[in-house]
This record gives sequence, structure tokens and C-alpha cells, in this order.
Amino acid sequence: MFTGIIEEIGSVASVEPSGNGAGARIKIRAQKILKGTKNGDSVAVNGVCLTATSLGADFFTADVMAETLRRSNLGSLMPGSPVNLERAMAADGRFGGHIVSGHIDGTGTIAETEREGNAVWVYVSAPKEILDLIVQKGSIAIDGISLTVAKLDAARFAVSVIPHTGEETTLLSKKVGDKVNLENDIVGKYVQRLLGLAGHSGGGDRSSESSRSAITEEFLRERGF
Repeated sequence: MFTGIIEEIGSVASVEPSGNGAGARIKIRAQKILKGTKNGDSVAVNGVCLTATSLGADFFTADVMAETLRRSNLGSLMPGSPVNLERAMAADGRFGGHIVSGHIDGTGTIAETEREGNAVWVYVSAPKEILDLIVQKGSIAIDGISLTVAKLDAARFAVSVIPHTGEETTLLSKKVGDKVNLENDIVGKYVQRLLGLAGHSGGGDRSSESSRSAITEEFLRERGF
């Protein structure tokens, strides 16, 4: 588990095809996150949970499967690309962001940026299935960064980035049109799943996880509300 509090900006040293060219092995230069990290430990790279397969004095390597390359922006990494890095949360660590699993739900696109005082508005266009699980003032992880959604409409959402976040992450180095990894708040995903199952509690086909049900007065009454 991660918290979305980026510990360090690393840089890609190399990307080598693996698995008959379908996957890749990436080598990432880092400093801070290597402290205490061992082979087999989890590291979030732009919000994607990867396993460290080897470690050096100033780098680690990780294998990335073809599915991850297709579904995230890791497939566009090249030598020199900056990446957000976070170690898995220690059991005695402070919980500074929100629950981030490292399993992204999809990608969005930087649509617009706008400076306002000391902050920068970042607007992100995203697919409907991701926007449906976003709530205003709720949490979302963008490239592994825990952020609060300040604006939301049918096509995109916006976050306001303070100077510290801008300096400690890669977000403000993104350009309009760049792809970013998105992970919805896991609480919302569980609620969506449970409501879908509740709609089939009387029998019928439960095979579709995408099915939805309205919250009716009867549904609430049966559950003590």
C-alpha cells in the first residue's frame, strides 16, 4: 500500500525490451527511496506498483509486463524521463495522503493548466468510467500523487497544485496532451462494487461486474437506514 506522498523524483536510466519484446525491464536512478529497500520490495513508479528486481548504489531495476505498458504511461518512458517514486508504506509510518494501491484504473490527458496566485490549476480529461468514481473534494492519485479534486464536470476534473507539490513531483513539468496515470479512491470502488451486487441480491445473473443499481428507499430501509 502507498499513500500518494511522493518521496523522490527519479530518472529513467534505460528501458530494455524483455519477454519476446512484449514487456520491458526499466532501470531507474534514485537516491532516497533506495534506503532500506531490498530485492522484492514494492516501489510505486508514476503510481504503478512495481517490484524491485535488483539494486545498485544509485539505481534499481523492475520488470514491467506488457499489460502494464499498455494501460499506463510507463510505455512512453525513455532514458532521461523523470518519474515519481514512493516506497510502500511502513507499518509505523505516518499516513499523509490517502490509500493508494498502485493499481491504476487508466490514464487521463493533461487538458489545460492555469496559474492562480501561488497555485496552478491542472485540468485532466479522463474516460467516463474514471470520472464516475470521482467526487468533488475527494481524493485521486495522478501519477502516484495524492491530490484533492477541486472541480469536476462530465469530461474532466481539476486539481490545484501548491508550490511544494509542484517542486517535489513531476506534475507541473507535464505539457498539454501528456498522458498521466489515474487511480480512483479505493473506497469509491468498493462502494460501486457492493451496490452492483446489492442490485442482484434477489437472484439473476451476477456475472457482470459493470452492472449498476439505484439506491432506492426500499434498499435503504432493508439495511436499517
